[in-house]
Amino acid sequence: MIPNWLLQRAYLTPGRLALTFGSKQWTFEQVHGEAMRRARQLTSCGLKNGDRVALLGKSTPEMVFIIHGCMLAGLEMVMLNSRLSKSELEWQLEDAEVQTVVVSDDYTELINGSNVRMVTVSELQSMDETSFLPEGSWNDDRTITIMYTSGTTGFPKGVRQTAGNHTSSALSSVLNLGLSEKDAWLCAMPLFHISGFSILVRSVLYGMEVRLYEKFDAVHSAMQIRDGNVTRMSVVALTLEKVMEALLENNWAVSPNFKTMLVGGGPVARSVLERASELGIPVLQTYGMTETSSQTATLSSEDALQKLGSSGKPLFFNEIKIEGASKAKEAGEILIRGPHVTPGYIGRFSERQPMVDGWLHTGDIGYLDEDGYLYVMDRRSDLIISGGENIYPAEIENALMGHPAVQEAGVCGIENDTWGSVPIAFIVKKADVTGDMLIDYCAARLAKYKVPKQIVFVDQLPRNASNKLLRRELKKLLPST
Repeated sequence: MIPNWLLQRAYLTPGRLALTFGSKQWTFEQVHGEAMRRARQLTSCGLKNGDRVALLGKSTPEMVFIIHGCMLAGLEMVMLNSRLSKSELEWQLEDAEVQTVVVSDDYTELINGSNVRMVTVSELQSMDETSFLPEGSWNDDRTITIMYTSGTTGFPKGVRQTAGNHTSSALSSVLNLGLSEKDAWLCAMPLFHISGFSILVRSVLYGMEVRLYEKFDAVHSAMQIRDGNVTRMSVVALTLEKVMEALLENNWAVSPNFKTMLVGGGPVARSVLERASELGIPVLQTYGMTETSSQTATLSSEDALQKLGSSGKPLFFNEIKIEGASKAKEAGEILIRGPHVTPGYIGRFSERQPMVDGWLHTGDIGYLDEDGYLYVMDRRSDLIISGGENIYPAEIENALMGHPAVQEAGVCGIENDTWGSVPIAFIVKKADVTGDMLIDYCAARLAKYKVPKQIVFVDQLPRNASNKLLRRELKKLLPST
């Protein structure tokens, strides 16, 4: 059994600082009070223990209170990505079979017209409160969150993340990073992402302050690091560079209180690591996925340069092996095992088992070196990572194939100085159509970051003997400059 995180933390250290947002602060006791109020209001909505509710909101204290309120009320939370299009959100709401979605007032247009009951945050705040009895503990397999992740099929999968998954992830992380009473985590990651949500979990398990930002702000982040108000921060390579630029432009020094810059979303370039080292920023590169409730492996800062490109070793409770590999540096599919791995999916993929013979097959290709350090060679083969966001070509191709003028579509990523990589589409057309028309067509159906930045018209797409699209060959079709 796992104790209800917030109930236990508010009991153990009620007066300890839990949350900071701008000039406002809340202790764990105060967060508990606000969360209990939201739980009673959610109960007034007719929601009861075991029900599933979707959340679509900004990274604000109010959303933190609602998240904790859902956990106190025993509700499974479907964490919706506010960057998705209306049609993408409708698909997820239908797949998750939720009856109610709690929405920030600014996002109502994304939900209007759906069959799901919508309750705005302001409506929830003004509701009467209905008494209920919160659970004091959970079974390990109790589903806490559901987060959607795209797959190679082009259809997103609803990943179950349990109390045991989240707890194991947080404990593995603290065994690696250590903990002190002065620790404070700067959270500029969206709370609907596993990276942002995992910071909230760590907060209540560790008794640690979270300094929350509604959105990433490089200058403010740099100021917090300069002033020693935070000891840790989670970023992707792009946001790490922006924080460093702010420090350098303002000639600010990094406080000795700052311990960890945890970087996900792909390896960090040597030049960036060297600059971080000169600034006194300890960078820890990580490897993880939605199915593993955040980190599986982490590279220590002292190994960052000598193991350049590595994601490190598996955290304490976790195991990694390479399928079919019999020696070091032999590449194959990365397999993961541990208590942080999801027990399964919901909706369309509810029958799919995430593990085979006890191991999660990630679809990622990599190898382990002679010292057991993981190197990820290809993120799910064709995955595009743009500004830390995962983009699957099949999803964009499916959208493009819906256009009557498109006969074939192939998508890959090309390098971009700002985002690392952006999607580009290659089209075999069957009727007159322009690139701008297809971009507009995608923009109405996909999140902005998934919309192709360029459309290239070709006579045919590269395929193998089985007629399977060879996405790795697409870049060769780009006109020479």
